[in-house]
Amino acid sequence: MHTTLPHSHPSSDSNREIIHTDDSTVRLYRVWKGNNRFFLRGRLIFGPDVRSLFLTLFLILAPVILFCAFVSHGLVNAFPRSGLLILAICPIYTTYVILLLFLTSGRDPGIIPRNSHPPEPDDEGDTSSISTDWAGSQSGVPTIPPMKNVTINGVVVKVKYCQTCMLYRPPRCSHCSICNNCVERFDHHCPWVGQCIGKRNYRFFFMFVSSTTLLCLYVLAFSCINIKKIMEAHRCNLWKALEESPVSGILVVYTFVVSWFVGGLTAFHMYLVVSNQTTYENFRYRYERKMNPYNLGCIRNLSEIFCSRIPSSKNNFRAKVKGDPLSVLNGSSDRGRTVNWEVSKTSFEIDMEKRHGVNVGEFEDIQNQIGIAGEFERCGTRPRHNSWGDHMRGGGNWEMRPDIHMLVADLGDEDSVKESEK
Repeated sequence: MHTTLPHSHPSSDSNREIIHTDDSTVRLYRVWKGNNRFFLRGRLIFGPDVRSLFLTLFLILAPVILFCAFVSHGLVNAFPRSGLLILAICPIYTTYVILLLFLTSGRDPGIIPRNSHPPEPDDEGDTSSISTDWAGSQSGVPTIPPMKNVTINGVVVKVKYCQTCMLYRPPRCSHCSICNNCVERFDHHCPWVGQCIGKRNYRFFFMFVSSTTLLCLYVLAFSCINIKKIMEAHRCNLWKALEESPVSGILVVYTFVVSWFVGGLTAFHMYLVVSNQTTYENFRYRYERKMNPYNLGCIRNLSEIFCSRIPSSKNNFRAKVKGDPLSVLNGSSDRGRTVNWEVSKTSFEIDMEKRHGVNVGEFEDIQNQIGIAGEFERCGTRPRHNSWGDHMRGGGNWEMRPDIHMLVADLGDEDSVKESEK
């Protein structure tokens, strides 16, 4: 005769209470589906490659520290009145550059909130806005058109449907494959700042690149002046002066190379600002071959980038939202990383199917093992190790896992019902 286990096991009840809780609330950043990294409890948002910031900081701070430590004292001696001012400007301006770096990388670039479900075909309004490239579903089942037509300044622009975010992207919006988000006025994903460049941080990005260029030129210019002053003071050639101050020579070479890179980037983005383009649009659409619907003229384009108000973020990452309990459990141990709700639900369904799929023979084995465990516990001894015991212990702990208790309890009820019918 089979014995049944009661349902009132503490672990089983606690798990079932968690599973059936519908009012679980978590912060939005804990269940965010993008690949972003959050800090200060959702107040700062970075890209998944946030570690690249350390390399960028090193490339900025290293030459500045060398300049202040080894070159500035020569300039102070050469310029008694303005030498201290030359020395003070460098660290102050570097602090400003680093501030722009964090304003670029640590804020929401313009992420479009995802939809929880695809839009209904009837919600898309007039069917005349659907792109003529779409032939519709051959099976007759309503499907979501991959594109829609939007008119901007008299020019028809196609906007695409994003399968990941389940929405039609606004004009100039694109989905970043690295951050896994749709970003307004998407320019590009910059690995040097570890963040997407979009509508809400493009201004700071441009200021950071241009300010870095000026910082490089500043260090380059005064390093060259320091070498010249050494040549005049010692009446020697260039090589003798470099022997007197080798750090000046290193800084001249380093800042000269970096100035070409960041200077070229500054010039390219100045062209994009004046013509009201993004890097993505410039490489993809080539507006010089067709009309740019966003070009408002040089003055208005500059005003739109530098003088307009930065829009508020469309996401409140610290807001409390109702989440899947399984996602809540996983998210609390994942240090704020992304939790995939669909995967959690799927794994739960598979686990339930496995529980209901245990046959009577396997159930008898489970009960026998439980009986043996009870006898050993009453005697104060432990059973010898075996493969089934290792499985029951879950890696060295003889106390059975809560899911095993639930499985035995559920199947015990089914077995007792079958015997009563006999």
